[in-house]
Parts: sequence; structure tokens; C-alpha cells
Amino acid sequence: MRINDEAPNFTADTTAGEITFHDWLGDSWGVLFSHPKDFTPVCTTELGYMAGLAGEFQARNCKIIGISVDPVDNHHKWKQDIKDVTGNAVDYPLIGDPELKVAKLYGMLPAEAGDSSDGRTPADNATVRSVFVVGPDKKIKLSLTYPMTTGRNFDEILRVIDSMQLTAAHKVATPAQWKQGDKVIITPAVSDDEAKETFGSYEQPKPYLRFTKQPGT
Repeated sequence: MRINDEAPNFTADTTAGEITFHDWLGDSWGVLFSHPKDFTPVCTTELGYMAGLAGEFQARNCKIIGISVDPVDNHHKWKQDIKDVTGNAVDYPLIGDPELKVAKLYGMLPAEAGDSSDGRTPADNATVRSVFVVGPDKKIKLSLTYPMTTGRNFDEILRVIDSMQLTAAHKVATPAQWKQGDKVIITPAVSDDEAKETFGSYEQPKPYLRFTKQPGT
């Protein structure tokens, strides 16, 4: 999946019942994050941490949905382990993908991977360790793929969503290491006159680089 590609739609069974992805997303942003198999150690910590951040995502009008190639019945059992380990209950949906359809649809497994999760090990599904952020327009806004031995940084996902929502609403970009309240960059498409009218004062250390305060702060 490339940025600005439409996120493929699908219908699947989840721990919250059957969903059709685009309908479930509605007018919200969404984070789809994948796991190579149930009852894997790193993913157990990730799912629990994500559950602990549920309120943060909700505040950003962003829905969370997980996926593992195992069946939904296994997911329900795994949810108890996740709560035992992290103290957080997983209330967001977990997609069952025992026929590997969604994993293939999103390019996380090759077509020749077969059509069943039975007998597959986490190593067989190592590429099913991706995060996709989808906008309300159903387009891919971000994709990240992590190795199985490295837990994902979901605080970074929140930071990126903050940036993408800000830059979708204003003619700005965010610099390296940006966080809420920091200075932002006025995009090159904005003339100096327009920049003064829109943003007021700004710093210009280089002809192509103009910093201003974050809109709304």
C-alpha cells in the first residue's frame, strides 16, 4: 500500500461481529494494525498498550482495529491474556483472518502464502506487522512495518495523526521531532504576502524555510 492509495475495503468477522471496513470507518480516521499470530509476546504488549490509549484516539476522531491471521475464537481467549498482562481490556475490534484474505489484500503476505492460517508460525507471517493510518476519505495516510522483535511505538502514531490532521486543515507542514504546540513550517505553495496575511509574523532562516507558531495555539 502506498500513501494516497485507497485502503482496500473488505468484510470480515471480528470480536465485535462482522464489519465492512469502509462502513465501519465512516467519517472517522482509522488505525489498522496487524499481528502475525495470536498469543505472541510482543503483540500481547502492543494490543494492551493500544487499549490504554483508546481515549486518546477517540479524542482525535480515530478508530482502532487490530487484525491477526488466527480465528476470532482465538482472539477472544487472547484478550484475557492481554488484560492479565497489561491491565487494559481490549474493547476495539480484532479481525479474524484465518484464510489470510485481508493480509494478502493489504500486501502483507504474498499470493502464494496459501489460504489458511493453520500450521503457520509467527515467522511464516513476519510481514504481518504493519500499521496503516486511513483518513476519512478512505485513503492510506501512513504505513509502517516493524520486525517481530521490536514493539511498536503507538505514541508516535498519535503524534503523526496530530500532524496529519493539522496539516490537512492548514497550509503548514511539521518539522522533525514536532509535537503539539511546537512551531510549524509554512508550505512553499504559500506566498510571502499570503503567509503574512494568514499567519502574521514568521521566521525565515532560509528563502525556502519559514517557521510560524502552530495555528490555534
